[in-house]
Amino acid sequence: MEHHPASAWLAEAASAAERQGPGVLRIVLVVMILGCALTAWFLLRGYRRKDD
Repeated sequence: MEHHPASAWLAEAASAAERQGPGVLRIVLVVMILGCALTAWFLLRGYRRKDD
């Protein structure tokens, strides 16, 4: 297995991001925000008081 320096890995990642365009980043951000919101809702719904 070859050793690749971190700078080469970062340069390759940057060039791959340029080829895919800004749409992929936007999708990733939207999915991440929705995932955080759903996780917060799921965790916080257990703390609701049921005053029957």
